[in-house]
Amino acid sequence: MSDSAVHVRSDTELAATNRALYDTLWADALLIEPCRFNTWPLLSTLAAQSKRSLEVAPGLRPRLPLQRTQFLDISAAAMTRFLERGAAAVVGVINALPFADQTFDLVCSFDIVEHVDDDATALAELSRVCAPGGTLLLSVPLHEAAWTAFDDFVGHRRRYEPQDLINMLRRHGFDIERSAIFGMQPKSPRLIAWSMWHLIHHRERAMWWYNHVFMPIGLRMQRKLRWLPGLIDDPHVDTVLMVCRRTGTANGARFT
Repeated sequence: MSDSAVHVRSDTELAATNRALYDTLWADALLIEPCRFNTWPLLSTLAAQSKRSLEVAPGLRPRLPLQRTQFLDISAAAMTRFLERGAAAVVGVINALPFADQTFDLVCSFDIVEHVDDDATALAELSRVCAPGGTLLLSVPLHEAAWTAFDDFVGHRRRYEPQDLINMLRRHGFDIERSAIFGMQPKSPRLIAWSMWHLIHHRERAMWWYNHVFMPIGLRMQRKLRWLPGLIDDPHVDTVLMVCRRTGTANGARFT
């Protein structure tokens, strides 16, 4: 990834931004059932075909089945909610996954690696726990030129340029098989600004709107995922979801 794709904020500032937003969000948000997301047709099928599945940093918006998945998130509030539903859940961080090598044949991580300072270690950990031939589903925001105040507010560390992303995944043993336009970010700058201000100054009211208005509308407005081979390279695409295959080891060596 090029140096221009990194926004200069200290680890402490970045961690504080993420914790302040997501501790609040997951403490007061409702858990959304995985079947309500447009990822469900694909992920329910992949999960049924997988012996062991892992979803990293689901918050309260899991995409894999609650009863057949290992979940990990930095938020104790979120993981407590999963445990109450009988799911396997543990508090932890993506840069130090508490699982043995090659444990899972399906690994999912949505909208997280752009938040961590050391994304190389995060991807190395996802690669380490993914079995040979396994599948990784990963979503990230694209294009540094598309950076807005929303990226700062939600605690993004970077956006990715497509070729840099392809190269980085290959270094960690993943090939991108297909990708689709992804994400539920509001398009209106005024709505984003309104939401950010209320989350900061009127948290309870903002969370009521999030749970009862914005999230239901966002779920209803989801479009069916349209898959293209390889990685989408379009400057108008904000966030991309990738289906990757674990075909090699770190630094490009191949499984035999």
